[in-house]
Amino acid sequence: MSRSGKVTVVGAGFYGSTTALRLAEYDIFETVVLTDIVEGKPEGLALDMNQSRSIEGFETKVIGATTTADGAGYEATANSDVVVITAGLPRKPGMSRMDLIGVNAGIVRGVAENIAKHSPQAVIIVVSNPLDEMTALTQLATAFPKNRVMGQAGMLDTARFTYFVAEKLAVPVSSVKTLTLGSHGDTMVPVPSRCLVNGQPLTTFLSESDIAELVDRTRNGGAEVVALLKTGSAYYAPSAAAARMAKAVIEDSGAVMPVCAWVDGEYGISGVYLGVEAEIGKTGIRKVVEGNLTDSELSALKAAAEAVRAKQADVKDL
Repeated sequence: MSRSGKVTVVGAGFYGSTTALRLAEYDIFETVVLTDIVEGKPEGLALDMNQSRSIEGFETKVIGATTTADGAGYEATANSDVVVITAGLPRKPGMSRMDLIGVNAGIVRGVAENIAKHSPQAVIIVVSNPLDEMTALTQLATAFPKNRVMGQAGMLDTARFTYFVAEKLAVPVSSVKTLTLGSHGDTMVPVPSRCLVNGQPLTTFLSESDIAELVDRTRNGGAEVVALLKTGSAYYAPSAAAARMAKAVIEDSGAVMPVCAWVDGEYGISGVYLGVEAEIGKTGIRKVVEGNLTDSELSALKAAAEAVRAKQADVKDL
C-alpha cells in the first residue's frame, strides 16, 4: 500500500489521541504527529500506538511532540498536509459549548498561529468548542484562504441523528441516511426532509412528534454524553468524524460531507462559517453543495446563520 502525506493532531486528550490512532490505522498517511502541552504525554502515546502496528497491521509512523505556548516543539509538525485542532478544555456537566469560548479562544489562537508558521499550505480541521466560533477564529489567526479552514460538527451531529433513528426503528444504521446542518449547538438544524430509511422517507415510519423528539435528542446529543460521563465529553464518535474528514482531504476524494464551512451566497446566506454540505478534497472545501430544503428548514438554517454571525464577528478580539 502506498502512503503519503503528513497529518498533525493538536491536543493529546481522549479526543486527539483517539483521532490520531484512527488516522494511523487507516494506513494511508506516511506520518501522524500528535502534540500536547503536557510534557511527555504525546511521546508516550505515540510510542504506545507504534507498538500496536504489528498487531493491527499498519505502517504509518506516529510521532509525539511536546509543545509550549511560545511555539517550541511545533517543528515536528512542519509541512503537514492536514492539521486537526482538538486543543482546549472539554465541557463539564451543565456547561454549554459557549461557556468555553473565553478560555478556548486563547488556546486555539496560539495553536493556529503556530500551525500557520510551520505548515502554511495545510488544510485545517477544527474540532475545539464552541465549534463555529473557533473555526472562524482559526481562519482569522492563520489568514489562510477560507476554503482551507473547516470545522467538524455536521458529520458528528448527523451520525448521532442516524443512530437515534436506527435505534428507534430497530433497523441497521447502514439503512438510515440523515442530515444535520446549521450550528453545532442550540441552532443546529436537523433536516428530516432529507432523511431516509431503506430509501423511504422518514415520515413513512415515524410521526411528526416522534421525529421532533429525535431531533431534540440530536441537538442535545453532546450534553447527554457529558451528563453521563460526569467528567470529560464525547470522543469516539467525534474522532471518527474528524478522521474521515482528514481522510477525504489526503485522498482528494471529493466526498460530500456536512461540515462547518464558509458560506458565501449559498442558500441566500453570505459571510459566515456554518454547517452545510460540502465537497472535500486536497484544497479543503472544493465547494458548498446546496441541497433541497423545505421552507421551514431553510428558515431555520438562515436563523442559525444569524445566531452565529455576531459571535463569529466577536472572536477577532479574543
